[in-house]
Amino acid sequence: MIWEFRGPAAKRTAIHHEIHLKEYIKIEEVMFAETGVEHISEMASIAYLITNESEMEKIRRDLKPHRGQRYDEKS
Repeated sequence: MIWEFRGPAAKRTAIHHEIHLKEYIKIEEVMFAETGVEHISEMASIAYLITNESEMEKIRRDLKPHRGQRYDEKS
């Protein structure tokens, strides 16, 4: 799940959003979750959360990501 932020505060906002994602994971006792932030440019950043498909629906309903993408870990 991906949250996109644009504008001069995009980087700070994405970093702050990841803090809330980690809080949600702890409170809701999500079994598997990985979060992160990527800075696309000076004016665009994203925060993301990777989780198991079994937990995806609840998290998506609760947190309303801007978009989603299937993540397949390559061995």
